[in-house]
Amino acid sequence: MRMPLASDQPRRVGVFGGTFDPIHIGHLILAEEARSQLALDWIYFVPAGDPPHKQERSISPVEERIRMAELATAENAAFLVSRIDADRPGPHYTTDTLQLLQAELGVGCELYFLMGLDSLRDLPNWHNPHWLVTHCRLVVFNRPEISLEWAALETALPGVQKQVTLLHMPEIAISSTALRERIRTGQPIRYQVPTAVAAYLRKHRLYR
Repeated sequence: MRMPLASDQPRRVGVFGGTFDPIHIGHLILAEEARSQLALDWIYFVPAGDPPHKQERSISPVEERIRMAELATAENAAFLVSRIDADRPGPHYTTDTLQLLQAELGVGCELYFLMGLDSLRDLPNWHNPHWLVTHCRLVVFNRPEISLEWAALETALPGVQKQVTLLHMPEIAISSTALRERIRTGQPIRYQVPTAVAAYLRKHRLYR
């Protein structure tokens, strides 16, 4: 993982975790919107190594997903790809990942954790969610089709609402699940993933 130089003095760092299996333009658009709207210095894409919540299905090897993330983000100097989950044994919990990342970045960096509204709704069930609430700004991509009981969430995690920044994002009906199925059935994915990622998928015959 390339770390910011001391002279760069990053202070507002976004963290975007996920399996990215595969990464697609929706991920990039959401990250860029968050970077722009919140004036973030950097956004780290963190491909999950061994996500505990996805043990029921097989996912592509983490090295494949990291390489695709590197290809997808290569043209944006504010986007970095972190190996922090790939280079340590699992299972990998978000809180542990963010604690390690914060330690590497040092004091003075504010962490902005990017997540969906569905993830925020489920946050009380995460591993050590109270640490997230007290140490990170929670940047939540609003999804109109998902409802959230703020009172119940606040009861479970006191102080969570003041830590949340809701972002209204463009609606992008692209998902990694749908892309895998399109590839498996021979349908086009052009313009849904970056050109370099599409070439990588073809070369390595992923999801076929």
